[in-house]
Parts: sequence; C-alpha cells; structure tokens
Amino acid sequence: MPSIAARNSSPHKVMVPVKSEKPSEISPSNAQSTTPQKRKLRSNGPLVQETLEIEKDSSKQQEKTCEIPPKKLHDNFTGKPSWNPRDIGQISAVKEALHVSTAPSVVVCREDEQKRIFDFCKACIEQEKAGSLYVCGCPGTGKSLSMEKVKQHLVDWAKEMGLKCPDMLSMNCTSLANTSEIFSKIMGKNLPRKRINGSASPLQHIQNLYSQQQQSSGSNMTLIVADELDYLITKDRGVLHDLFMLTTFPFSRCILIGIANAIDLADRFLPRLQSMNCKPMVVNFRAYSKDQILRILKERLMALPWTVFHPQALELCARKVAAASGDMRKALCVCRSAIEILERELRESASNLSSSAVENELPHPQTAPACEFFKKQESMIVGIDHMAVALSKAYRSPIVDTIQSLPQHQQMILCAAVKFFRGGKKDTVIGELNKSYIDVCKSTMIPPVGVLEFLSMCQVLNDQGILKLGQCRDKLRRLNLKIDAADITFALQGVRFFRNCLQ
Repeated sequence: MPSIAARNSSPHKVMVPVKSEKPSEISPSNAQSTTPQKRKLRSNGPLVQETLEIEKDSSKQQEKTCEIPPKKLHDNFTGKPSWNPRDIGQISAVKEALHVSTAPSVVVCREDEQKRIFDFCKACIEQEKAGSLYVCGCPGTGKSLSMEKVKQHLVDWAKEMGLKCPDMLSMNCTSLANTSEIFSKIMGKNLPRKRINGSASPLQHIQNLYSQQQQSSGSNMTLIVADELDYLITKDRGVLHDLFMLTTFPFSRCILIGIANAIDLADRFLPRLQSMNCKPMVVNFRAYSKDQILRILKERLMALPWTVFHPQALELCARKVAAASGDMRKALCVCRSAIEILERELRESASNLSSSAVENELPHPQTAPACEFFKKQESMIVGIDHMAVALSKAYRSPIVDTIQSLPQHQQMILCAAVKFFRGGKKDTVIGELNKSYIDVCKSTMIPPVGVLEFLSMCQVLNDQGILKLGQCRDKLRRLNLKIDAADITFALQGVRFFRNCLQ
C-alpha cells in the first residue's frame, strides 16, 4: 500500500476539498473553510451573470454572421415581395418586360461584340474612310439589338467629340419589293432631291457619286445597316456584290454593315469579295450559354418590384434553351408561356372551389379556409413545374416523338440535313445531302447505305412530313426541311452519339 505524504510536504493540499463532488460529502470543518468562498461568489454573482449574458449575446451575433450564406444569383429575387398573379396590372407589366419587342436599357452579354462594331464605325468616321462589316450569328443572339445600341453610342460619341453625326439608313431586306430597291433607298439618303433619269439606274447614280471628289467632299458619312442579308443571297447575289462594292470607290463615304443568320456566308462569298478588294470585317455572335440566358432574364426582371419566378425555374429554362438552340427569344417566349400556365391553373382552382362551395352550401364560418386558400394562391410564383410544362409545350411536339422513333440511319440523315442547312441555305439537292450524310457516317465510323437505299429513306422522311422533295427522280431532286431544325436537335441531343453528329 503506498504511503501518504505529510500535510506540509504535499503541494496539493488546497485541492483536497475540491475533490468531493457532492455537497453531502463535505465535512463540517471543510464547510466552514469554504463559506467565505461562497459569500465571495454571491457578491460577484450579478457581475458574472452580466459577463455571461454579454458572452452569449456576442456568441449569438457570431453565429448569425457565420450563418449568412454566400450571395447567390437569386438573392436579388428573394428580397422582393411575391407578385399577385390575379392582378391584371402586374401580369401586364411582367409580360411586357418579357416580350421580345421590349428593348432593354442595357444589352448584357454582348459587350465585346458591341465594342468591335463601335470601334469599326468610329475609325471609319474619324478617318472619313469607307468600310464594310458583316455581322453573323444564329437567330436570337442579339445582333439587331446590339446594332441599335451601337447606333445610339455613335450619335452620343459624335456629339461629344464635335464631329458630324453620320447619316443612318436601316433597312430589312425581306421587306424590299425588289432587291434593287436597296439602291433607291441609299440614293434617297445621299441625294434626297436628285431625280433619276430614265437612262441611269439608282446604282449608277451612287457609283458616279462615290467616284467624283467634288460632289463627295464636305458631305456626311452614311451608315447603312442591312438586316436579314440572307435574303439577298437567295434572291439576287449580284445585288449583294454590288452593295459591298460601294465601299471600294475612291471617294466613297459609305459604312456598310450587313446582318444575317448565315454563319458560313464569309466562307462562301468572302473569297470572291476579297478578289474584288471589298472583303468585309466579320463579327460572329455565338449562341447564348446557360449563364448568359440566366443573366439576361435576371436583368429584365430586376426592373419589376415583385418576385415572379422561382430561381430554379429560371435556371431550368436557361439550361434547356441553351442546350437546344441558345435563342434568347425562345427563352422569353417560354417564360411568358409559364406565366400563362400559372394563370390558367389559378382560374381552374378558383372555379373548382366556387362550384364545390355552391354544391355543398357551406355556411359562412366554413368559407374561411377558402379565403385563406385564395390568399395563398395570390402569393404564388412561377415554379419549376410551370416552367417544365412550358418547356415541354415549346419543344415537345408530335414530330419530336416521330424523330426519336426513326431508325438510326434516317436520324443520321436528319443530322446531316441540320448541319447542311445551318449555314443559311433554304434548300439543296439530294446529291449534296448524300455527301453530307456520308461525312457524318465517316465521322462516326459507321458504313453508309447505298444511293438507292438513301433515296428510299428520304422518300420515307418526305411521307412523314419531315423533308419536302421535289418532282425530279435523280440526284438533282431538290429538297428542304419542312420542320424546324431546333426540333431535330432537341429530339436527338439526349443521345451522345447524335450529339456528336450534330457538332
């Protein structure tokens, strides 16, 4: 048994009373020795409680600050009150903000493209030198809207620098009754009081104007914006070349900007334009990505004082539209359709409640739950389920089911057609489509079918209303797509094999 040290020799003698954990085990002598300590604790009790409360409050504040989540994309929506989908005024304001024709105050996600166009126009004005520029991109990528903003910036910049503001002429080529009418509009802008003689055409008058120094000196530069330039490609290519040739005359003061959806127009026509010394500068507008679509939707909804969409519903819309086409106009239409689905849902629920109340002849006290239901419905926002139905309505059609049920080689023919018509062509011959189909087969290491079998499969697609074939019976038989290429992309993009074929 170990020996116990003496009192005087133990350095831990003060710890002896502390070892007893229960008050009943403390001896009387020890109780007398600990009494002053208890009085001391009682006298300091309020101070200890105050310090403990201060520490608790500070710890709670630290916990609150630690609990603040990082800012997400949808934080700006949560700070607003939910909208009332039964208010006609609010519905009109939301639909107007999401309408395609409503131009936003700031065009986001196209800053680089706008800067390139603005710098090009700015250099032409400063140097008083003619030039041409070609803006291309898929539909709904902000080409025309960005051009309008650039024109506004040019006017402001010219006034600020004390320069002459260029005369501006904007036209849509599809609205022209005749392709040569474009030169009449240009002449009317340059020579508004000039009468055309019977022997000379408007194009010849403009060419003479840009060839003589004495008539061109001192006049303003003319900015010509020709939208839907694809129309000139399919109708009259000579007009297209004559239009770009206007910038090559020695005293030309014409700044030409052509806008079109055909991405490969530069590859098909620029070599010839380059040989004519009128190769335009090219600015390509790529399809919007998911993050860009989400940001644009957010910017449009920020002007509203209410929360209309659930953040995840907007993300779903942006993801699906970006995967299908990247068309911003399509995203706006889907959001408006989701609002209409919510409206219809609320009308149906209101009619069901009113009819059930009449049938059961509910007394007045029992109508309170119905009132609470209406109040709850009034605070509803567009959710994921509404957006999913709208997306299904926009992209899911019977033709999508038909495409997904086709045999593999017929689906590959459609992939070849989508890639072939992506450049802006409206129609082609079967022989050209067969070459595109063979290229797709080579890229996927799948043997192509023979010519006769290819012709029979095209006939099947024609019978199903997907392709439209002409009257000829050989490789020169013309064909075009009778459905939207976005439907084919949407139907086949879920399979990696066809997704690679469409790239």
